[in-house]
Amino acid sequence: AARVAAGSLARAPRPAKDAALLAAAAALRARSAGILAANEADLAGAPGLSPAFKDRLTLTPARIEAMAQGLEEVAALPDPVGRVLAEWDRPNGLRIRRVAQPLGVIGMIFESRPNVTADAAALCLKSGNAVILRGGSESTRSAAAIHACIAEGLRAAGLPEAAVQVAPTADRAFVGAMLRAAGLIDLIIPRGGKGLVTRVLEEARVPVLAHAEGLCHTYVHAAADPAMAREILANAKMRRTGVCGATETLLIDAAIAPGLLPVLVADLRALGCGFRADARARDICPELPSASAEDFSTEWLGSVLSIAVVEGVEAALDHIRRHGSEHTEAIVTADADAAQQFLDGLGSAVGMWNASTQFCDGGEFGFGAEIGIATGRLHARGPVGLEQLCTYRYHVIGTGQTRP
Repeated sequence: AARVAAGSLARAPRPAKDAALLAAAAALRARSAGILAANEADLAGAPGLSPAFKDRLTLTPARIEAMAQGLEEVAALPDPVGRVLAEWDRPNGLRIRRVAQPLGVIGMIFESRPNVTADAAALCLKSGNAVILRGGSESTRSAAAIHACIAEGLRAAGLPEAAVQVAPTADRAFVGAMLRAAGLIDLIIPRGGKGLVTRVLEEARVPVLAHAEGLCHTYVHAAADPAMAREILANAKMRRTGVCGATETLLIDAAIAPGLLPVLVADLRALGCGFRADARARDICPELPSASAEDFSTEWLGSVLSIAVVEGVEAALDHIRRHGSEHTEAIVTADADAAQQFLDGLGSAVGMWNASTQFCDGGEFGFGAEIGIATGRLHARGPVGLEQLCTYRYHVIGTGQTRP
């Protein structure tokens, strides 16, 4: 059913796709009370959650409004399908065009965050792809309530409801079936913790757009403005500790650490943060707990920050290469040369200069929403939006040529 729907959606004109998104946004607002009730039932049915997991699972009126606005923002974006990516003429008189087209059927496997239902539906719909969504068992009721709004939007626009489907069961065997669905699903996108991504990469017989854990770093360079560093770090760590763009490790330059590190620690401690620190940081702040070898490779997803003192940009980059997940890294500095050295030296999907790592988000990048943060060397990198959900084909235009 998704394959048939994908064929229709790939040819759907932009006005129909946008109308579906706008109608779905209106439905989210109209049905917000029912969505919140479903979410309360999900929360009640999953006691003992960690604070970070509970935060990701929880919906509020503001988060439902953000989902609706996300659908509207995607509707306002240009249609990625049919874009001419490149065009050139050959000596044989042929004109060749590379044209964007949908991937086909996408399988989206995600954990806990019910808002992914709306984000993934919006991006796949606008990019002409059908999608099969399999959320975590904890968010089943919330995802179903959100999906009902998406289905209402599709019906209102005259588009096939099978273009966006939710797995009919929370059974883990359904995930295995998706991973083995070569020829039915064209791309699997996992969005969740390390365990989920590892399973997908090990078992998939379908191409995978991998999403890494968010072991992000903020490096406070010797030329950093202290007030800026304090503000950025507090936001990067504590705005929302359970998101993948949250900073997990502070790297601070040895030249300024004696004066600035105690201030940064006091700021974060006042916000409820705990710490794990290397020996050089503990020489400056002896009260800090000692970091183990594993701590710098841990995605805390909570109110804990690892701290290391480093000697310059190259030492910071070396630490990130050894311990990071190639997600998002930031440098705070007034030295443009140092910032460029840092950004050029990263292997991560996103590098930031004088900004919080929590800006690594499809909405903040102008994508309207995102399906995840892709990392790795052989595929799309960074927030995955409309353009990353398209592939391409070639149009060859002749004037009657035959090949000799």
